[in-house]
Amino acid sequence: MLSFFRKKTSDDLTGDGTNSTGSGGGAAVVAKEVVPSPSLSQLGYRSVDDLRETIYDFLRTIRDPEKPNTLEDLKVVYEEGIFVQEPTEGNVYVVRIEFNPTVPHCSLATLIGLCIRIKVQRSLAHNLKLDIYIKKGAHSTEEEINKQINDKERIAAAMENPNLRQLVENCIKEED
Repeated sequence: MLSFFRKKTSDDLTGDGTNSTGSGGGAAVVAKEVVPSPSLSQLGYRSVDDLRETIYDFLRTIRDPEKPNTLEDLKVVYEEGIFVQEPTEGNVYVVRIEFNPTVPHCSLATLIGLCIRIKVQRSLAHNLKLDIYIKKGAHSTEEEINKQINDKERIAAAMENPNLRQLVENCIKEED
């Protein structure tokens, strides 16, 4: 998945945050190449607002799994719920998307979060890190759901399930 690419650091190579030789010979120094971040204009956007509007345009067409409405119609997604942060050291822009389920006990909030993630990943060609969250206080089990929809192994497993995959595909398909 595009949003889960990550640059390895020297900490990742040793696993404990130290990069010692283990023989008392002192710390090894690993050179780190600094690559300039791609600007928004290099990615094809005029500004952060332009990127946010582009993402919102993709989200607004997602259909609710239970109702014949879009997430925009139901006010589950909204442009003010999309936050673009500066790129990480690995030159990856971080996009946080907040959504608001229609009821505090919505049983399909996890599916909606999965649809949001898959739609954005498929719609944008460049590398983004997506953080998708339920609006604070909007759901009775928001912490558990937030963990699920931001766990790459759970996302991969969910998309391997043919029934769940079909539900997602039906929700995110573009209407003619």
